[in-house]
Amino acid sequence: MEKEGGHCMVTGNLAYKLQTKEVEIPNPLAPDPLKYTSVGLSEVLSNNTRLEASAFNLDAKAAKYKVEHCRYGYVHLWGEDGLVKEASYPGRFKRIYTEKGKGIPFYLPSQLGEINPRPTKYISESTYKSIQGIEIKPNAFLLSRSGTIGKCSISSRTTIGKVYSDDVIRVFFNSSYDLGYVYAFFCTPIGQQLLQNNNYGAVIQHIEPEHLKNIIIPDAPYLIKKKIHDLVMESYDLRDQSNELMDEAERILYQELNLPPIEDLKPKYFDEHVDLRNYTAKLSRLDLRLDCSYHTPENATILDIIQNNAKEVKRIGDKDISEKIILAGRFKRTYVDDKNGIPFFGGKQLLELSPSNIKYLSKDQHGSRITKELYLKENMVAVTCSGTIGKVNIIPKHWENWALNQHVMRIVPATKDIAGYIYCWLNTDYAYQLIVRNTYGAVVDEIDDRHLSQVEIPLLKNESKQKEINDKVLQANELRYRAYLKEKEAVEMMEEVINGLY
Repeated sequence: MEKEGGHCMVTGNLAYKLQTKEVEIPNPLAPDPLKYTSVGLSEVLSNNTRLEASAFNLDAKAAKYKVEHCRYGYVHLWGEDGLVKEASYPGRFKRIYTEKGKGIPFYLPSQLGEINPRPTKYISESTYKSIQGIEIKPNAFLLSRSGTIGKCSISSRTTIGKVYSDDVIRVFFNSSYDLGYVYAFFCTPIGQQLLQNNNYGAVIQHIEPEHLKNIIIPDAPYLIKKKIHDLVMESYDLRDQSNELMDEAERILYQELNLPPIEDLKPKYFDEHVDLRNYTAKLSRLDLRLDCSYHTPENATILDIIQNNAKEVKRIGDKDISEKIILAGRFKRTYVDDKNGIPFFGGKQLLELSPSNIKYLSKDQHGSRITKELYLKENMVAVTCSGTIGKVNIIPKHWENWALNQHVMRIVPATKDIAGYIYCWLNTDYAYQLIVRNTYGAVVDEIDDRHLSQVEIPLLKNESKQKEINDKVLQANELRYRAYLKEKEAVEMMEEVINGLY
């Protein structure tokens, strides 16, 4: 009971409680609020008399308005007094694909966001001779023009001289400091909106170099442009240093295990005189698997080499190697805004420094699952297990407490002293073969945590070399974190320029 003005109130009964105002719980499945605007007749006529709402995207129009009213004014990206000197892409060319070791490494536009891209295809020498000169050149801004449009990157030591698809636009600028400045602009939501929509907001399916003439960008003073540019270039230099350390670690691993390039392996078949691949499988290596792809001579040769050259061969699931392997269960996802959720992404973004198209998973709806299965910690090793199998990355510091979806498994290393070595081995061509041989599924390829736990990992006879490999990978991972911070600072500064705060 409570006293109020000399009278007694009964507050503990049900009738009183029912009088209290109920707190409304927001429905996560409710539709987004209705968006509406007016469109001038001139806009309709200029936009090919299109009348559908999607042709006049409000977010894109708002982005353009914000740049138009920037405190520094604006300039068209390409044109009179613009920033771009030249923008083009190679003409379409016939591609003759061949095997690794017999052709030129060939990269796809979807790999532009990867921190250390590796070729997935190889084109023949005869094709390459007809397209010489299309290699990536220094100081180029690279932009994907079809498929997933708007992916961007800067040529660096990692990519200069590499052959990319004709679906990548090469952009060069009048001033060197415009390179990092424009890159930072296209890393902002405003820049992406202007890039992926035409003047009236309609989503475009392909970007042509001429499209850059319609894009406006804040015309910030020289010192601001240069500061943003320098931050971006420092970020890319740190990425290159990281990649060089990773490559050096892998080189030492190959040297210590006497591993030849995998394309040089010469597997032995049971009868090489018939025009049919035929082979036997040892009972000791059967592993209760009766599918032929598990027992190919290539896999047998790999196992023989590592067993002959390693101190001992263990399995990833061994307690000396990993504490546990986490495979998240499938679940229906509830997404929220960035203030009420945690960053959530999947295997497609696994090899990127700063994952694109991040969504935010509801903490309230998935709190228990996030804690048990989805949280990421620095130096975990992530391996894709569905769709594209065998992509590997080591979790950098800035992904701490983010979440990966159920299509990526996480290896929790037994100690920090083995974490870098696990990644280095699983990232080799040899380990990739041992991972994908476990594939099952008629339509969508899959592996699970049991399969990954059985993948072999060779430990080196020279323990100091194994430690050196581990330390180089961890040092490289730290450099990636620093690279992320530099880029983040540049993008935040660019957003302040757009919003008139800098």
